[in-house]
Order: sequence, then C-alpha cells, then structure tokens
Amino acid sequence: MRRRQSSALSTPKKPLLIVLSGPSGVGKDALLLRLKELNYPLGYITTVTTRSRRAGERNHIDYHFITPQKFQTMIKQGELLEYANVYGNWYGVPKSAVNEALNNGLDTIIKVDRQGAASIKKIVPQAVFIFLMPPSMEELGQRLKRRHTESSFDLDLRMQTAVEEMKQLSLFDYVVYSQRNEIDRAVRDIAAIITAEKCRTVPREIDLK
Repeated sequence: MRRRQSSALSTPKKPLLIVLSGPSGVGKDALLLRLKELNYPLGYITTVTTRSRRAGERNHIDYHFITPQKFQTMIKQGELLEYANVYGNWYGVPKSAVNEALNNGLDTIIKVDRQGAASIKKIVPQAVFIFLMPPSMEELGQRLKRRHTESSFDLDLRMQTAVEEMKQLSLFDYVVYSQRNEIDRAVRDIAAIITAEKCRTVPREIDLK
C-alpha cells in the first residue's frame, strides 16, 4: 500500500495551457511582463501580428511582427493554433511554440482577445481560461487614453468591444481583477489559480490537434 501511495505522489503534474484574455488596455502585457520579472516558470508564447510596432515594443519579444503575406502563408501551412482579425490587424498563436513549451513540461500561457479565446476553447477545451477584468469602465477608458495610440474613434470602438466582452464571461473559468497599481495582486491570483488547478483530482489533459 505504501508503495502505491509513494508512486501516486511522485507522479509529475501535467502542464497546463493557460489562456489569458481581457479587453484592450486592461493590462495583459503588463501582467505577463511582471510574471517574467518575478521568474515564474511558465512557457510564454509570443503572438504573431501584422500590426505596426508601437513605441517601445520589441520584435520577437513583445510580438512577432510580420507582413500580411507571411501571416497568410502561416495560415495555409497550418502553423497557427488560432488566428483572428482584430481592429483591422491579424493576430495568431504559433502552434509549434505552444507544443514545444508543453513538451518541455512547462505550464504555458497564451495572450489572446475574446475571439481568440473562443476559438481555442473549441480546439482545446481543457485549457484554463482566465479573464483579466478592469476595476471599472471609467478606469479602462483612462488607461486607453494614457497609451496615446488610438484615435477617438478607435478608443470608442475598444470601449464598446469591452462591454460586449464582459457579457461573455461564461466562456472563462476564472476572473482576475486588474486593479490600478496592484499588479502583484493579479500575479498572486494567477499563481493561486495554477496551484488550484494542480490540486484537481482529475487533471486537465491537453491535446493539441
């Protein structure tokens, strides 16, 4: 009996696929950067996009910036786990990077919009889906304005989209609040979710087709 218990306890936990989503401007990039700064042992997947680089963004670190032609080639060759057109630009998750991280035993985190989360839910329903929520719509609007990257029209569009995204929380397993100047609290919440998932009696089985 003791041998069987020891064997069960020594069984390695299977890696998780974590899907992080939330409205534009809520702080997804800042949260991921903080996780990296604190050396959380996660596989961080860099999104491929056709949009132009913003000030301060680094190619192959913040995003893989590619041409629309290259993006279409990746679609045709089945190299993307999911992809979507968001505000006129294409975004996609490279499948090989996700597979590599999972095969290395790393809990792997992907940042996508709600449309991307819905697509991944169909492909990998056993992933862990987390929605990053702003403390209020007023605060979200202020964050978008402080970026100085959107026109008034684009800002209004993002706010309208955020309202619709929040109506579809049933798609997600968890909600984490992105409070102003309290990013470490959100980091702790993410860590707590991962810990809870590792304690499941029936572990999630990730199968990328």
